[in-house]
Amino acid sequence: MPAWRLITTPCVAYCLRVFAVRADRLVSLVLLLRQRGRLSATALARELEVSTRTVLRDVEALSAAGVPVYAERGRHGGFALLPGFRTELTGLNHEEALALLVAGSRRGAQAFGLGSALASAMLKVVDALPESQRHTAAGVAERLLIDPETDLLSRRQVVDEVPDPVAAEIRRAVFAGHRLRIRYAAVGRPPTWRTVDPIGLVTVRDQGYLLATRAGADRTYRLSRVLAAEELAEPAQRPDRVDLDRAWQERGTRFRAGGDQVTALVRVHPVRREDLVGTAVAVLAEGVDPDGRLRLEVSFQDRRHAEWALWQLSTNAEALAPPWLRTALHDRATAVATRYRPCP
Repeated sequence: MPAWRLITTPCVAYCLRVFAVRADRLVSLVLLLRQRGRLSATALARELEVSTRTVLRDVEALSAAGVPVYAERGRHGGFALLPGFRTELTGLNHEEALALLVAGSRRGAQAFGLGSALASAMLKVVDALPESQRHTAAGVAERLLIDPETDLLSRRQVVDEVPDPVAAEIRRAVFAGHRLRIRYAAVGRPPTWRTVDPIGLVTVRDQGYLLATRAGADRTYRLSRVLAAEELAEPAQRPDRVDLDRAWQERGTRFRAGGDQVTALVRVHPVRREDLVGTAVAVLAEGVDPDGRLRLEVSFQDRRHAEWALWQLSTNAEALAPPWLRTALHDRATAVATRYRPCP
């Protein structure tokens, strides 16, 4: 192969990717203006996750292409489309269609690196509706808030962050049935490269997991700990069909049966039950004490996890057993009380 081809081929591929990304962004810009009316450059930049300078360049490109975008000056000005303009650019691409399939949970899409695709797909879906339905849908959507980022106490929900290139490479390998090479950072260990046979992707409580096998043994990898990924050309060694729900349950059973897990007996106020259950690995038994408090037998990943979980509940929970857990919480509380002892 000539030397010039070795140099230019990656450049051409890069340019094509850039053009594809910009084309999707231009379509999203037009759909935003169609559905929301006049928007400032700052608002468009925020929605499209680009700079205001990029928005201005995109508006100029749309105008040159014949899209009737016009600017309104003044304090409440911005960009808008001429009334009645309609575009037929509403076809969903593969990533957007996939995002809609997992849109039952907005954070599920984010966990798999499909958050931006979901936003773009929803714009196209709304734009494809008839005029009368589009306004009705927009009004209804404004009155529904599903799975907000914070709860009533303004506690922000923790969502695994997975870089888009890493998530995309993992998805491609899973869907194509190819082997996958990942650089994985297990807890307490230096990152290492490993080659796996991907089976499927699972999201639980806003955390994404890759189910795979390695040398024939079942493995589960947390997506946020995958630092890099590379889809290989060789086919994955896996069955043609899979029951992911059953596979996840079986792995959960094996996980709870082994490792460094600990079991604790806890008294908890009913209003904090879900907080305890939400952080525990499993609930083994549950009852009600005469005073109305709940008595639960729960398991945790290890000692550190148990101590952390009970500490978060403050006086709303009490560890009854094992003794070492009571001692650990007592020592921590004593240290905090000592630190904040009133000055003489």
